[in-house]
Amino acid sequence: MGAAPRYTVPAAALSITHQVGEALVPIVMGLAIERAVTTGDPAQLVLWLGVLAADFVLLSFSWRFGSRLAELGMLAVQHRLRISVATHVLGRPPRPGRPSEQPGVALSIATSDANRLAEAVEIGVYPVGQLAAVLFGGAVLVTVSWPLGVAVLLGAPILLWVTERAGRRLRDRSGEEQEAAAAAAGRAADLMSGYRVIRGIGAEAEAGRRYRRASRAALVDTMRARRAEGVFGGAMSVVTGLFLTAVAVAAALLTMSGGLGLGEFIAVVGLAQFLLDPLRALALYTGSWWASATASAARVLDVLRDTEPMAVVAPPSPAAQRAPDIRPGEFVVVACGGERAAEVIAALRARHPEALHAPHAAHLFAGTVADNVSPPDRDAAALSAALHAAVCDELATALPAGLDSRVGENGNALSGGQRQRVALARALAHDPELLVLHDPTTAVDAVTEARIAERVHKMRRHRRTVVITRAPAFAAIADRVIRMPEGATE
Repeated sequence: MGAAPRYTVPAAALSITHQVGEALVPIVMGLAIERAVTTGDPAQLVLWLGVLAADFVLLSFSWRFGSRLAELGMLAVQHRLRISVATHVLGRPPRPGRPSEQPGVALSIATSDANRLAEAVEIGVYPVGQLAAVLFGGAVLVTVSWPLGVAVLLGAPILLWVTERAGRRLRDRSGEEQEAAAAAAGRAADLMSGYRVIRGIGAEAEAGRRYRRASRAALVDTMRARRAEGVFGGAMSVVTGLFLTAVAVAAALLTMSGGLGLGEFIAVVGLAQFLLDPLRALALYTGSWWASATASAARVLDVLRDTEPMAVVAPPSPAAQRAPDIRPGEFVVVACGGERAAEVIAALRARHPEALHAPHAAHLFAGTVADNVSPPDRDAAALSAALHAAVCDELATALPAGLDSRVGENGNALSGGQRQRVALARALAHDPELLVLHDPTTAVDAVTEARIAERVHKMRRHRRTVVITRAPAFAAIADRVIRMPEGATE
């Protein structure tokens, strides 16, 4: 709630100004009637109309800029929470039993829960102004009629206490809803990421049934949460309405008995009618924001408190630390796999920090083929050469929109071989002085693999290149082949 004071402090001040200005409207109108209309004094009428106009200018200005600052504060906290959650999830070691390891669950926490938690910022802005309006209105009512003022000043805290008590169940429902929605999102993400495997083993029907069960559970919990929120809001509206109606009736009785003048009665009734909104907002929005924010806070804290340290990776063996020296323009193939490949890559990166490593499982970002391949500072000729070397130029005819075809999230719209060739073209387009490729052609056929090997060798003839693979096509064109058996690193 206090995470963005540079925005929320001035926003709260403007919220107080706005609410007090709103409360002044019926008071100024009552004074105008009491001092101008009932006396027939046109000068007083002009005066109070001018005061009313100035009040409207002040309250509209306060609302406009106060709301803008409150929104900026909430967005700033949202951003910080999303970054914190994403950094924590990405920076810790994977553990399959952890619920947030599911992509959909992690996404739900980093977006939906972070957004709901950030809404707590508004509790330090709008309810502050609403509470100020209630206190100001009660103070004015005390000067007009102390029983009415005392009733408002005592009734407001009681309503707030009832709000907190009634919001406990709503908070529980909100947490259940978020958990169920995250579970459904995680199941959907897992299904999409494993869609090819699911189709391959013929498990579409069972996968669909499991997702429907998770989605149905999320729907049930969401309906329960919304029903509880609706009942809560309706009950609070009825309670605040009855309370302020009683205040207005009491004012009418006082006027009939001569205890209040006509202008005072209008001011009291107008003020009571106005106070209905801030009291209802205090009861409804504050309780709803608090309930959903605390429920989301519990889920965000579960992620941030999971401080399992990163696993310590053993340093490469002494033999692996002796990475091969690559001469300028040399094309070297290191024939190994598994742990040996990881050791060689680590040794090369330690000895040559400037090297560009293209991993075996490269990720593509959402966009077109050309977007994924072309670096910002490379020209069309470099892009064309990289696409040709990776045998990606054929995609221009194979895909619906050619190189402008969208690859989908992480390249899901492409086949495995197409994804691998686009990732290879991206690495080649950067044209680094030293390029380390790890199994760049495992998803393509033998003919395409041979063409890629020849073209990459030709394109990189003036650069240093290391390809870690057992593919014969690369060994056939290499300037030097280093074979590393699984049992040794010599």
